Amino acid sequence: MTARWKRAAVAGLAALTLGAAGCGAGDDPAAGTGGTVTVFAAASLTGSFTKLGKDYEAAHPDTRVVFNFAGSSALATQITQGAPADVFAAASPATMKTVTDAGDAAGTPAVLVRNQLVIAVPKGNPDRVAGLADLARPGVKVALCAEQVPCGAAARTALAAAGVRLTPATLEQDVKGALAKVKLGEVDAALVYRTDVRGAAELDAVEFPESARAVNDYPVAVLTHAANPAGARAFVDYVRSATGLAVLTAAGFQAPPSR
Repeated sequence: MTARWKRAAVAGLAALTLGAAGCGAGDDPAAGTGGTVTVFAAASLTGSFTKLGKDYEAAHPDTRVVFNFAGSSALATQITQGAPADVFAAASPATMKTVTDAGDAAGTPAVLVRNQLVIAVPKGNPDRVAGLADLARPGVKVALCAEQVPCGAAARTALAAAGVRLTPATLEQDVKGALAKVKLGEVDAALVYRTDVRGAAELDAVEFPESARAVNDYPVAVLTHAANPAGARAFVDYVRSATGLAVLTAAGFQAPPSR
């Protein structure tokens, strides 16, 4: 762990350090289970990975899965600065590249799933938003993810494809933050992932054709300095299995073409 990380670490990550400290490759490596598996995952994977983590623990009672969910760019920075983690699941190849370029991924990351943007609006779509052009209408307040976040990069691509220019009311550090602004009534719409609106009873999702130009692949990798590499590999195998893919696609993710 670098001195820089030690100075910057927050309490939540300190807790993760403590959770990971008691595990290691010697915890039942033959079965690939045992000990703690610390997973850093994109905020948009929160619901699906939480379920997969509970299911995995039920099937492997000697294993505990600990998650750190946040914007992929923030997680990539944490990893390259020495944050203790076993697995990284990112919302874009670009954010995973930050980790691979630093030599912090063990092997080649695999594409887990894909995701597309929608326009999240309050239930009933009171502003009658039908597409991206409507987001630029006077008086319509829009939340976007920050440019360095995968959902922000995808939003810029989609808006450019539609020839739409707008000034967002807010730029959020992850997709959950953008979605929360709509739920709280602080904005009229947000560009978020399809999976984030699914199941949100207070929201509607407006599909738009330009989203096909901004599909995000979600790569996953075991990390070079994993405290529990065997457990990490086993968990990655599980989320990439038919069982894991079924949970992810039920949440609205798309299987990558190779699957």
